[in-house]
Amino acid sequence: MSLTDVEIKQAKPREKLYKIFDERGLYIEVSPTGGKWWRFKYRIDGKEKRLSLGVYPDVSLSKAREKRDAARKLVADGVDPSVQRKAQKQAKADANANSFEVVTREFLQKRKGVWEASHHHKVLRRFEKDVFPWVGKRPIADITAFELLKVLQRIERRVVETAHRAKQNCGQVFRYAVATGRAERDITVDLKDALTPWKEEHFASITDPEEIGPLLRDMYAYRGTFEVQCCLRIAPHVFLRPVELRLAEWKEFDLDDARWDIPPERMKMKKPHVVPLSGQVVEILRELQAVTGDGVFLFRGRNPHGAISNNTVNKALRSMGYSTQDDITGHGFRAMARTVLDERLGYRIDWIEHQLAHKVRDANGRAYNRTAHLEGRREMMQAWSDYLDKLRVSAEDVNSAD
Repeated sequence: MSLTDVEIKQAKPREKLYKIFDERGLYIEVSPTGGKWWRFKYRIDGKEKRLSLGVYPDVSLSKAREKRDAARKLVADGVDPSVQRKAQKQAKADANANSFEVVTREFLQKRKGVWEASHHHKVLRRFEKDVFPWVGKRPIADITAFELLKVLQRIERRVVETAHRAKQNCGQVFRYAVATGRAERDITVDLKDALTPWKEEHFASITDPEEIGPLLRDMYAYRGTFEVQCCLRIAPHVFLRPVELRLAEWKEFDLDDARWDIPPERMKMKKPHVVPLSGQVVEILRELQAVTGDGVFLFRGRNPHGAISNNTVNKALRSMGYSTQDDITGHGFRAMARTVLDERLGYRIDWIEHQLAHKVRDANGRAYNRTAHLEGRREMMQAWSDYLDKLRVSAEDVNSAD
């Protein structure tokens, strides 16, 4: 005999669990605490089994009957509804574990300590703001190129450059998914010409010797803190990336040997780097050591236990009247050195590239180690400092490398 809602509502808890039967295998269990659970009893492969269909009244009588009928159809087709439910739950769990957001966060976690912290944070925020809201929950293997393009076009309408960078970051994630068996291919390769063309601009730099001299004189005339004065004066001589310079620690220096050993964790390429120091740089460092040598960082910031900020050098250049968009940035000293050392002073490109901490390989395709051509680079760095001093203090023919 069929159950009614009234009978179910009136069913009171007893000392022990008991059952009230509906039809065709459907019944409800009433627990001693008053809970009422729908169950479906069925037989498959000669075995009697039970399937939970939910809790009353969240699952109404009519809804429980719909679930029962669906389960009965599966049994008639030879499918065990309990096994199918477990398979569906597992599939959902797998989909969640392999969602674009989960794979991305896993990939980014592995890049910690490899990427600079500021870059890592910027990429994560880009995903959180512009990508996850649209495809974060989707299984990464199911995302199509067209679907991703729609996401990138939303970014493109705001900033074309950011859209291209987001595409590049998505490509890194897809390649990681392929490597870990969660995607078949990197779909970003199908979007090669899909976005508005954008060309990455290089950091502003001054490479004309006639303009380098006045810049150096302005830098020497800067009246900021002594730490920033020293950082500005050293920057063009060592032509490191700004973050590598500003976070310099005294323990990395051997002033007697005129050598700076930067550990791999502070370098962009995560390789140790040697900077031969010219006499001019050693002289500046000895003066600075008297001021900040009792601490960790050379260029101490407002926090006595921290370094100057990543915008300090650019801010100082702007205060002197230089545009960091069109004239020079802290990063621009690298382009200055590379251009002039090659075109004016005639030094070997591989020496220059090595000193810039770029990837340099020998004739057999092997990466040079950190001390490769060290004596030659030491000579080059001294010649570079001598040339900069000449430009700063002399009105002689700046086109002469002699």
